[in-house]
Amino acid sequence: MTQHTPPQDSFGTAIGYLMFGITAGLGLDLCAKWLLADYSLAQFVFLRSTFGFLVFILIARWYGGWTGLKTRRWRWHLLRTALASIAMFGFFYGLSKMPLVNALTLAFTAPLIVTALSVPILGEHVGWRRWVAVMFGFAGVLIILRPGSGLLSPAALAVLAAAVAYAGLAITARKLAATETTLSMSVYVILGPFLISAFFVPGNFVLPTASGWFFFVLAGICSAAAWVGIVGGYRRASPAVLAPFEYSALIGAAAAGYWIWDEVPDRWVIVGGLVIIGSGLFVVYREVGAVLSSRYLRAFTAGGAAAIVRRLRRKAKESP
Repeated sequence: MTQHTPPQDSFGTAIGYLMFGITAGLGLDLCAKWLLADYSLAQFVFLRSTFGFLVFILIARWYGGWTGLKTRRWRWHLLRTALASIAMFGFFYGLSKMPLVNALTLAFTAPLIVTALSVPILGEHVGWRRWVAVMFGFAGVLIILRPGSGLLSPAALAVLAAAVAYAGLAITARKLAATETTLSMSVYVILGPFLISAFFVPGNFVLPTASGWFFFVLAGICSAAAWVGIVGGYRRASPAVLAPFEYSALIGAAAAGYWIWDEVPDRWVIVGGLVIIGSGLFVVYREVGAVLSSRYLRAFTAGGAAAIVRRLRRKAKESP
């Protein structure tokens, strides 16, 4: 079998792919939030998977054609299919029952879970400081859910299960990068959710309106784009470094939730979210160390990065 050598690790390229995937993923989440108000979860997953697969049929030739689906690592792909099913059904179920920004904030425990799973699966070293950051991140989850407040609902637990599954997808994308193509890692994960939803669709299907069809097609396009972007990013750089960049989606989610659905997160969601994000960013700082001053910060805004770099250099000069 032909070996698919992963591209050389390029931080800028990895960030570009990941941000493309995150943007597409946020588009998918917005479509889902809109559609799940009128259509069943099974119908949404079924049509989203169907249209997503059709998109892959159209773009397959850009990724070497269908020969790129050849693999000898079926067990890993079966695992990824199972993880994708948990992630998809868990997250979208929670999304249908919770405010958008609440669901995404809980889902963004995934970068911290990625850090934890990088040790047993990828053999990466995670020091005690990063383990403390992970613990603080999960404390942020407790702040949001406030056990005993009634917020620890099946929907919240489903989103947390989806976060664990998504972290597994990120880790396994890196694990399989040396032998598998982006196409194979993106296509096979659709099969599980498609087959499961197809089983439940009879009796739960409502003929979509014209606008409904539009958003279902758009969800499929965004879904395929998200997989290509996220897999492309995690193929090129360490998951522990890339994962916290996904927090940028929270800004779009908060804005969309406010403008479209009049959703305003309460102070505990904001505090818990800041704890989770701060923990994730600390993990990144510990991961990249001194490289933070240039290459890493350029992935955000050039002006802001330059200002922080200057401050770090000034601080270093003032230190004895």
